Amino acid sequence: MKTRAKPVWRLVLSFIALRSCAAFYLPGLAPVSFCEEGTSGDECQSTIQLFVNRLDSVESVLPYEYDVFDFCQDAEEKRPSENLGQVLFGERIETSPYKFNFNKNLTCEKVCTRTYDISAKDDKKKLDFLKSGMQLNYQHHWIIDNMPVTWCYNSAFNKKNMYYLFNHVDIMITYHSGATEGWKGARLVGATLEPKSIKHEDENKLTCDGPPMEIPNEFTSNTKVTYSYSVKFVVSLWFTLMCAFGDILLGNDQVNGLSQEESGWKQVHGDVFRPPRKGMLLSVFLGQGTQIFIMTFTTLFLACLGFLSPANRGALMTCAVVLWVLLGTPAGYVSARLYKTFGGEKWKTNVLLTALLCPGIVFADFFLMNLILWVEGSSAAIPFGTLVAILALWFGISMPLTFIGAYFGFKKPQPVRTNQIPRQIPEQSFFTKPIPGIIMGGILPFGCIFIQLFFILNSIWSHQMYYMFGFLFLVFIILLITCSEATILLCYFHLCAEDYHWWWRSFLTSGFTAVYLFIYAVHYFFSKLQIVGAASTILYFGYTMIMVLIFFLFTGEWRTKYSPSTYGIVLSEFHIAWP
Repeated sequence: MKTRAKPVWRLVLSFIALRSCAAFYLPGLAPVSFCEEGTSGDECQSTIQLFVNRLDSVESVLPYEYDVFDFCQDAEEKRPSENLGQVLFGERIETSPYKFNFNKNLTCEKVCTRTYDISAKDDKKKLDFLKSGMQLNYQHHWIIDNMPVTWCYNSAFNKKNMYYLFNHVDIMITYHSGATEGWKGARLVGATLEPKSIKHEDENKLTCDGPPMEIPNEFTSNTKVTYSYSVKFVVSLWFTLMCAFGDILLGNDQVNGLSQEESGWKQVHGDVFRPPRKGMLLSVFLGQGTQIFIMTFTTLFLACLGFLSPANRGALMTCAVVLWVLLGTPAGYVSARLYKTFGGEKWKTNVLLTALLCPGIVFADFFLMNLILWVEGSSAAIPFGTLVAILALWFGISMPLTFIGAYFGFKKPQPVRTNQIPRQIPEQSFFTKPIPGIIMGGILPFGCIFIQLFFILNSIWSHQMYYMFGFLFLVFIILLITCSEATILLCYFHLCAEDYHWWWRSFLTSGFTAVYLFIYAVHYFFSKLQIVGAASTILYFGYTMIMVLIFFLFTGEWRTKYSPSTYGIVLSEFHIAWP
């Protein structure tokens, strides 16, 4: 009877959940209602503003602002306030001359006309820059009601020595009416456009049915370009998302314990805490890795909850930078405590390296890439004032917090003493030597993420929107577990071979995943991208090296304790795991 009743209770609970399911809006992401002209008020508005962002290309890493290509500009141009994340990512959002009223269809409306005189040097330069943008397939990024505008076109033009300019767009906006939902007006649910090339014979009487707008390779006469648009509103079906309960059944498999030999790792208990070579550098790496790990975990967790939605542009990068600045205390604590465990006495050098070494490498690389963007005149170049603000956050907040953490870390006593005479390490087989173990250790963690890595690289370099933060957070947890288990297993094999030099090996085993990340990035560059030019190539690999360094510190830092009750050995902090 109990077995049959259980599904009934689940059905009842699911029904209650469906009836009590309610939606909520995150701060800054509340929907905007629109209504027809003449009926607007506090609850809805009638004017729809189309925003334009930077232009970028899959063949070039250099983005440019919308105005650089001499497109039609808004007479009352306004730029929404940009947060730190938008500035670092090179977001350049501004208003456009495309403005229309809700539910008012328009056909072949004129935006502006641009005239280019072949005798004017500036006009010829503008057209040459426009043609170079066509050659590199630079693409627009438009925004309506904080939604990206999707577009598709038919490339049926193939005339030689001729450029075809898309000077007309057909915009279709889908909306859902609130008449049956209890709120006034309507809400936009999608926006698509189809660009077209149309030569307007008479700019005062547009018909939008002429031949394509052609720009010759060599200018022989003055060129006139008239930009136009049409807009159509369509009612969309509203698909309601429903809440539901689901049961996740976890099967616990019982694993028989393996018999342990009375030799091997038990004989090196007096040497496992022997300080490693370059202990200063290892402690600095682990401190920085802790800082990056907490920052990444918190950022992804907030993004998974929806607080860092892609609609809230720049929020992800802003959150990551702010968290990194505020997490200097854990970095200083971990680095100082490990360094004291290694018997180090140069605590000032340790703290300064923790606060300056890895961030300094990242900032130097980032600054060099920004210089290239400045020279190339790209819109992604970070303003000098923003760089000064980042330095102020680094030296004014992060560094003092690192010193505070180091103060508490140096107060902790050394956990375990070591033998006075180091134990002799026997001859090792090929698989227990450091290099083969480190190379093999990074394969499994990389295998967990390489599919998701493809979508992340597409989001960064192919300019696609990334939404799957819930799945990314799950992959992140799987990566942590895989790094821990792979490192524990290989480290156990090394100890069974009576090799107690495990400090650096445990860090590099999972940290070697970053090498596979770099190899995959190189493969992605040559197989998926069509980037041309020395500047774009340098920018790609420059930013890739920053990602590789951060990933190296993060994966190398993550580790799990061995359980003393399981292995019968006093290794309270065996795997560099610090509480």
